[in-house]
Amino acid sequence: MISHKGQTWEFHNPPVLISAATVVGPDEGQGPLANDFDLIHQDNTLKQKSWEKAEKALMEDAANLAIKKSGMQKDNINFFVGGDLMNQIISSSFAARTLSIPYLGVFGACSTSMESLAISSLMIGTGAAKYVLSGTCSHNCTVEKQFRYPTEYGSQKPPTAQYTVTGAGASVVAAKGKGPVVTSATIGKVIDMGITDPFNMGAAMAPAAADTIVAHFRDMKRSPDYYDLIVTGDLASVGFKIVNELLKEQGMPIPSRLFSDCGLMIYDIEKQGVQAGGSGCGCSAVVTYGHLLKRIEKGEIRRLLVVATGALLSPLSYQQGESIPCIAHAVAIERQEGA
Repeated sequence: MISHKGQTWEFHNPPVLISAATVVGPDEGQGPLANDFDLIHQDNTLKQKSWEKAEKALMEDAANLAIKKSGMQKDNINFFVGGDLMNQIISSSFAARTLSIPYLGVFGACSTSMESLAISSLMIGTGAAKYVLSGTCSHNCTVEKQFRYPTEYGSQKPPTAQYTVTGAGASVVAAKGKGPVVTSATIGKVIDMGITDPFNMGAAMAPAAADTIVAHFRDMKRSPDYYDLIVTGDLASVGFKIVNELLKEQGMPIPSRLFSDCGLMIYDIEKQGVQAGGSGCGCSAVVTYGHLLKRIEKGEIRRLLVVATGALLSPLSYQQGESIPCIAHAVAIERQEGA
């Protein structure tokens, strides 16, 4: 049974994350969360002929590993829900070609990790599927080339810029089984504050994050301390400061002990030269499906809210002088009772 409350779906028979897998590149493997990833590639090329083929391979690796860890066969998976940042979401679509699983492609920019999980959970909750693969990916060298400047160009980046995560995260969502459960999902609105700088994504996305967080607590009639941890997707140092200020202005401040950002968690921003912190579809995906689910498994966290954020620009819209509309989707994940 599912209740609809404003922007939020509440799952009364919560779908279960029976497995999850994360695959990252060498920079992420040198960060503070390295021990929580399943596979660390030592070369960003992944032995592929192009960066785009490498990103597709990341998604395939994560998907196949998640299916293997679930104990299922590929034929048991009813649907694959995924997306990424590349034009026409080619990384996920071409991975779906390899996987040969019925596929729903979605795009929420860097919010795709929680958008895909929310849709997968809805499919399970309504009985439309028994097993759904949910996932997303990004690659530093593909995204930087598409949205800003190719890495080879060597352009200097401002302190507000973020570093796209090379990584992919996938989960298998089921109606029953062992693992954390998805208890609710809040679907965000598109928010545009008129920012046009693609090197300041954190500031562009922060208002959308605040709007979805407020909507979640309003719909669920909860306060922030219901959760052990609330994380935004990839606001990094600039956007995370702004979202804290916005939440205070709206009368819903979140204590620092309960609040963090995946873009600040995945790298050591003082040592790794990643400007303001991490970004990209893979950022919230690998932090959630790797580090945070392991903390739930250990009992360190019982209730988690992941608010993945996305900037919905394209190279074309930027070149035409458009501002950057943004969105955030929130998914609540909890440790199963009795676990």
